[in-house]
Amino acid sequence: MTGYPNTTETKELIKNIVTIPSPSGFTEKAIKFVEDQLKTLQVDTKRNNKGGLIATLPGENDNAHRMLTAHVDTLGAMVKEVKSNGRLRLDLIGGFKYNAIEGEYCDIHTSDGHVFTGTILMHQTSVHVYKDAGDAKRNQENMEIRIDAKVNNAEDVYELGIEVGDFVSFDPRVQMTGNGFIKSRHLDDKASVGILLQLIKRLKKENKQLPYTTHFLISNNEEIGYGGNSNITPETVEYLAVDMGAMGDGQTTDEYTVSICVKDASGPYHYALRQNLVELAKSNGIGYKLDIYPYYGSDASAAIRAGNDIVHGLIGPGIDSSHAYERTHETSLENTEKLLYHYVLSDMVS
Repeated sequence: MTGYPNTTETKELIKNIVTIPSPSGFTEKAIKFVEDQLKTLQVDTKRNNKGGLIATLPGENDNAHRMLTAHVDTLGAMVKEVKSNGRLRLDLIGGFKYNAIEGEYCDIHTSDGHVFTGTILMHQTSVHVYKDAGDAKRNQENMEIRIDAKVNNAEDVYELGIEVGDFVSFDPRVQMTGNGFIKSRHLDDKASVGILLQLIKRLKKENKQLPYTTHFLISNNEEIGYGGNSNITPETVEYLAVDMGAMGDGQTTDEYTVSICVKDASGPYHYALRQNLVELAKSNGIGYKLDIYPYYGSDASAAIRAGNDIVHGLIGPGIDSSHAYERTHETSLENTEKLLYHYVLSDMVS
């Protein structure tokens, strides 16, 4: 089928989004970027009190609604302690391990609006000094930020305006290869945010009349477990989280298809909705994989836990090395967008 936004445009949009620092709790700039994109498309939006963004496209049926969600918040950290050696101890935001950020460049965002660069390192990094450089545990006790400023003690750091509680964001290091890969931190879930923006753009361009009023929630607290558990209209029947497909041993998900989750740590997703997504993929020549994510939760599962009476599902592009330096391919982005396009134009399962 022709008419899908070209993948170069999608990847450029994702590149713009991943370069905006937005660890959970510090997402205003990223939300504003998405909000501005939607305004150019003349889409009605509103903010919820948590700072998330809700866009709505009217449908033929306004008594039964759909909601699709992707999250703009990312993994990150806060300054836990200003150490006596002039370095910073971290406290992590989101579910990842310290080894995933060893050697990473970072930004420290002060409360007065200044940004200082730094590098996340083991205290025992130098093999010429520390015998246990390779064996020491990668944990809060041993890892620290080396600030790119002339500081020798805690007092020097405080004079810069750096305090406990300042947010720390990680350099995404985004790269796009000539053969279709995009690799970057925070493809979880900014790849899907870009896909939803492209989907809305296509629907507006084609002047499509959706069968049901459809809301798009760009949530900002997913990485800490509750981004999509509220602001669900009473009319909402189907709720689809658009997040990443996790790859690894025992998984079927790859970087070239759309991953349809059948179960995660919260339990099974709605069977009839899953079957509908599979049938849409089959009938429209969309590459897909079914998968179970054993250590995963989504905004859809958060909505279920919050007591919402909804049909819930989860799909997304396949992402390698989740919660570290991630990678996917443009064909996975395209397959995900195609499935979403046909989904929002399809009949509900109930």
